[in-house]
Formats: sequence, C-alpha cells, structure tokens
Amino acid sequence: MNTHKNLRCPGPVSRRGFLEAGYLALGGLGLTDLLRSRAAADAAKSDDTSIILVWLLGGPSHMETYDMKPDAPIDYRGLLNPIATSAPGIDICELLPMHAKVADRFTLIRSITHEKSQHARGSVRFLSGRKTLSVDPVSEFPTVGPIVSRMREHRRVGVPNYVASSSRAYGGGSAYLGESAMPFVVGGNPGANGYRVPNLSLAGGLKDRLDDRVRLLKSFDCLRRDIDASGSMESMDDINQQALSLLTSDKARNAFDLTNESEATRDRYGRHKWGQRALLARRLIEAGSSFVTMGMSNPDVTSDQRKRTAANWDIHAINGDLYYDMGLRLPHFDRAVSALIEDIYQRGLDRKVMLIVAGEFGRTPRITTKPGTISKVMQPGRDHWPGAMSVLISGGGAPMGQVIGATTSKGEYPRDNKLDPNDLLATIYRFLGIDQNHEFLDRSGRPMPILPHGNPIAELT
Repeated sequence: MNTHKNLRCPGPVSRRGFLEAGYLALGGLGLTDLLRSRAAADAAKSDDTSIILVWLLGGPSHMETYDMKPDAPIDYRGLLNPIATSAPGIDICELLPMHAKVADRFTLIRSITHEKSQHARGSVRFLSGRKTLSVDPVSEFPTVGPIVSRMREHRRVGVPNYVASSSRAYGGGSAYLGESAMPFVVGGNPGANGYRVPNLSLAGGLKDRLDDRVRLLKSFDCLRRDIDASGSMESMDDINQQALSLLTSDKARNAFDLTNESEATRDRYGRHKWGQRALLARRLIEAGSSFVTMGMSNPDVTSDQRKRTAANWDIHAINGDLYYDMGLRLPHFDRAVSALIEDIYQRGLDRKVMLIVAGEFGRTPRITTKPGTISKVMQPGRDHWPGAMSVLISGGGAPMGQVIGATTSKGEYPRDNKLDPNDLLATIYRFLGIDQNHEFLDRSGRPMPILPHGNPIAELT
C-alpha cells in the first residue's frame, strides 16, 4: 500500500537578515561599517551597465510559462495552452498575454540544466556557479549579487550599488566576501501608501541631528591632525561622510520615491507588490545602481485564496492547486515583467541594462496529484526539477526575439544547446565588464576564481 505524509512542503525559508529595517538607522553603526569594509578593497574597473534580476523563489514551472508542450500526454502538458507572440516561433502560456506583445524584446533560454534539486543548493548552484553539499549553504560561496557589489565597491554614485528586496536569496549570500558585500534591503511593497524606506527615511528632527554630527566631526579636525599620523581618523570621517551622504542624498531619496512616477506608469506596472518592485528596479538602475534583485515570490492573495496557493513558486500538490495558483499568480507576473521590458526599451536603457527572470530550477514535467495540506482536497502540482528550466533575458544589447536551446518532447531535459548556469553567469559578468577569473581568498586563504568554469552564451553576445 502506498502511503505518504500529507505535509506542506515548507519550500524556501523566509529570512530576515542583518540589513532589515532599522539596521542602517543613525543609532547603529551598520552603514558606516558597511562602507568602511568596502573601502578596504581594491577598486575595479566599472562600466555603466546594470543587472535587474527578477528572482522567482521556489522554482517556477517551465511547463506553465515559457516552454509549453501541447503535443505531450495530458499528465505532462497540463491544462493550459500556448499562444503565439510578436516574435515568430515563440509560443508561451496563455496566461501571459502581455508578455506575448513584447516577445520581440526578450529572449528565452530553454536548455539550462543542473543537478541540485533542493532549494538552497539549487539557489547556490544557479547564483554562484558552484556545487555545495550543505543543506543551508548561506556562507559557503558568494552569489552573483555580492560579487558584483564587491567588484564595484569603489563606485559612489549617490545610490547603493546593490539593492535587493530581501537580505539574501534562499541559500545564497556573500560567504567569504563578508557582510559588507550584502545588499541594501528594501522589503515590502514600495508602492504602498505612506511607504518609507527604513534605511533612508529620516524621522522628524533627525536631519538637524545629522547636521550637528557633521559639525562635531569637523570641530575635531585640528586634534586629529595632531594625534593621528596614520590618517585612519581621516579615513573614518570619509566613511562617515559616505553614510551621511546616503542618508541625506536627494538622489537616493528620489530614486526610491515612486510618487515621482505618473499614475499611468504605476498602473501599467500593476498596483501590487510585484509591479511596484519592478518599477523601483527600473528607477534604481536608472539612478546608477549596478545590481538590483527584486523577488516575486508570494502573490497578493486573500486568506481564502491562500488555502489553494503556494507561498512562492514551489507549487507542489501538497502546497497548492497548480492551475488555481497560476490563475492568480501569472496575471500579476505578466503585467509587472512586461511593463519592465517595455520601459527598458522605451527609455533607451536596453544596451545599459540586462534583465534576467529566473528561479533556482524548473518543475517536474509530469504532474502529480495529492491532497493539499490546507485545502484537504486532491489537487495537481509539480515537484522540484533541475533537469530543465527556462530563463527570460531582455536588453543587454543582445539580439532579442529568439529562443536559445530546446527541451525534449516532454520537457524533461535539454535536447539542443545544453547550457549550464555558469554559462549564464559568464554572460552576466562579461556584460558588466567583470573578469570571471578574478580571484578572492576564501576563509582558508585559498584563491577562488569568481567562476570555476563557464562560457558566455554566444547568442547573447
């Protein structure tokens, strides 16, 4: 007799990191320490290019989004149908009609594969290019965002170089690069009424206190010159000034303020968390940020809808009803991503910015049916599947309106042009002007190249 525990898969764990609300408040040393640590590293060459990573935590189904198989058996192809797009030869899910209109401005990669089927391991594999044996390898290898942060730490453009909607992708982090390479965190819904960025918002009267602190520091100039031959105090003041500059910067404050956008633009992105995060990402890279990661994990749903939906893209049958979930999730996703693609091109950012939409892996090509842990009814779902996944790329000065690679008839494995996550990472680093062979010392003192292997994808260069 077949038995199974009717448990809800917890999926990727929500993590609140050290950069959450309040960390960079005046009372703490967070931002000062962050900048001091960054100032200690050697400067690297920086080009005016940026990455927006839309991270789909949990692993989206390629079979319900970008790699549909209408001729496969019903227990593989599922109930959703493909639709044609503005790019000849590209068909996508019928629940992505806005994507379909801008398909000539994105490219789909359908043949990336790897071997890590657990969320944390899969995230590290995809975002760092390295294999890990740890179940929770937060500190083992640095992922792409922290690497870009460290390689471009010399940039001072008035906005943070690395911004993310959470402190770390599940399983990912800065590892031996140190906490100073972690992102400036902007959580929640940046489009909500009265939203304030905790790390930049100044309480009433705080501006005067900051001005007083600057005057106090200046009053000790003569004493420092007399007692500090090494210049360390002068350096500390420089770091403090950077911290104060971010806290009082009009450029930073304006970049995070979505009320500067027209009502029509905000509507186009969608008046929900995902849409407003996508809009914020565009504003940040336009202001000068190098790497922006915006998570689109749990959609805005009611408590009743939550019974049949997953907390993120980890849509096992025990977590949610695959088709009910996609019916709620994909319209928000469709609007947010298509608006971002349109905006990137309409504003002439397509050569400066590369947009990447991905999760840690795909989903099993064959559908499973089990009783939901919360719904208590039989419902369809798909499990973890690193054997095949789809990734959307837009901009980066690359040819668009194409499909790179293909999977087998049931969507199980790459059939043509098999690619590794490292090939995508190599493409990203090349676009940013970062040498993938650059080495950092790990905690044991061993030199570790940014990527152990990988070649830029020819179709994107």
